[in-house]
Amino acid sequence: MTEPDRIPAADLPPGTVRRVGDWAVGNRGPGPDGRDRYFAVSRLCRHQLADLSQGTVDDDGCLVCPWHQSRYDVRTGEMVEGPRGFLGYHGPTPGYTELVAAAGRIARLRVRRAVRRGDDVVLE
Repeated sequence: MTEPDRIPAADLPPGTVRRVGDWAVGNRGPGPDGRDRYFAVSRLCRHQLADLSQGTVDDDGCLVCPWHQSRYDVRTGEMVEGPRGFLGYHGPTPGYTELVAAAGRIARLRVRRAVRRGDDVVLE
């Protein structure tokens, strides 16, 4: 049996995202119970394959792509807001944004459970 993927919890303060193998692992911050809410999703954005481990977590707890700001619900892997641009362009893309978002609702990110165990966050 292989060792599960893990990262020290100290490396995941609220609002951060890190790479753990093929996964973007992050911390949405404390939930109603006061405990941090960790997540793990596949690393590649459904828009232009940006590395989501270099993304950010917004105030709604969504993972935001570092390239064109597509937003993902980390609980389901669904793209909840499409990109703001394409290739090197960063601006409005009416129609295109909605098309990519619709595709992102179907071609979701893979989701893996991330839990705190002692000093580490472990992917199950």
